[in-house]
Amino acid sequence: MTLRRRLALLSALAVAFAVLLASVLVYTLVRDRLRGDIDNDLRHQADVVTERAGDVAPLIAGSAQGPVTIGTGQGSASLSKNGKPPPPPPGAKQVEGKKAINAPPEAGDRVFLQRAVPAPGPGGPPSLAQLIGADGAAVTDIGSQVRLPVSDTDKALATNGGDASFSDVSAHDTSFRVLTQPLPMGGAIQVARSLEDTDHTLNTLIIILAAVSAGGIALAAGLGPFVARAALAPAGEVSDAAEEVARTHDLTHRIEVRGDDELGRLAGSFNEMMAGLERSEAAQRRLVADASHELRTPLATLRTNIETLGRTENLDPEERKRLVADLTQELEEMTELVGDIVELARAPGQDAIARQDVALDELTRDAIERAERRARGMRFEPDLHPSLVNADAQRLGRAISNMLDNACKWSPEGGTVEVEVDHGRVVVRDHGPGFPVGDLDKVFDRFWRADDARGKPGSGLGLAIVQRVADEHDGSARASNAPDGGAVVSLELPELPGPNGS
Repeated sequence: MTLRRRLALLSALAVAFAVLLASVLVYTLVRDRLRGDIDNDLRHQADVVTERAGDVAPLIAGSAQGPVTIGTGQGSASLSKNGKPPPPPPGAKQVEGKKAINAPPEAGDRVFLQRAVPAPGPGGPPSLAQLIGADGAAVTDIGSQVRLPVSDTDKALATNGGDASFSDVSAHDTSFRVLTQPLPMGGAIQVARSLEDTDHTLNTLIIILAAVSAGGIALAAGLGPFVARAALAPAGEVSDAAEEVARTHDLTHRIEVRGDDELGRLAGSFNEMMAGLERSEAAQRRLVADASHELRTPLATLRTNIETLGRTENLDPEERKRLVADLTQELEEMTELVGDIVELARAPGQDAIARQDVALDELTRDAIERAERRARGMRFEPDLHPSLVNADAQRLGRAISNMLDNACKWSPEGGTVEVEVDHGRVVVRDHGPGFPVGDLDKVFDRFWRADDARGKPGSGLGLAIVQRVADEHDGSARASNAPDGGAVVSLELPELPGPNGS
């Protein structure tokens, strides 16, 4: 599967998940809102019943001998067989605004509360009411065919009192939302509302949300490929550019950077990579050209001296000795040049650096001893303080030797070279003419040589190797001129704490 197809599939899945999640949230919020409205209505009706029941508390108290039925807003009464309410028996009590029928406390007849449950508002759904006596018996409205199931929790609430509670029950194949609330005079009132309208509304909402979700997912699946194609256009340009470079080897190829997002940064990184490769190739070409130029002179000298030795049979011994010495010197210079070229041609990080804790002062002392053997007549003034660094001893030693050789080359005959080591820093100073002021920024360039150095031995790679070693060890190399004359070259590496460190 291509990246574009994977991205289109992931986009469709993300949209589907978002649509489904939004649908679930909408359904949950609407359901909670509808049920919350029902709960508020039931709580209001129960409060009204509790308040009105308090007006006839003496009559209700006399109903302990039997269950009590209350009205649902239309008024209810105990009916006789002919459908008419029986006349009130002797001793029936009359309460202002309400009529107690068949309710003499001493006879234990029923007490009926007319208009106990408030009538529903205009267009509002009717409510069912049921009274639970202190003995746990439940009585419904006169004429009601629905009797709400009474749980043990409801009976305990009617008997012992407590906080009102909501519950969902099923009766006569209908779901009801029921509020059970204790009454002040004992017992409890149950007010119920059918959930048929709410369930119908929620079922309709489910159908609508399902249709919207299906449409959104289908739309996401259809638009996914187009979105993926537009989003991956910069990545496609990078891929095409890479294939073009691989085919033509044209490192000057660049792509347009659009925006600063991830793909824009990818395009910018590609351009930076191509620029780095271009610089690297240019440096390699320059290295090969400079190396061939530097090798041309010693090779020509070697060829001339060898031809001279081959043509002359009766060569003067002194002349032969001089030619052999010249050949030896040229071979040494050429060997050193080839070694320097190989060192600089090596890519940074190509060979692992064998790091170890190195006493910089001891390593510099060894390099001074070697320089004294090569440059006889030169005087070295070392000022070496204990200093410990973590470095490749072989490469660091070569860099220090190059600094000393450069100082010896520019010092006058019998001159002095000052060497200082302290805090991870090696400073070498000669007393020669110093660096040309305008060329200080070129001192560490490959094959750079001052105009006065054209006739002197060397290839111009020694200080370039010093810079390479400094970079490999997270250090720095600097060149300057001393105020009273002479050149100063320094190499500084991070110093380690320890017996020989700071």
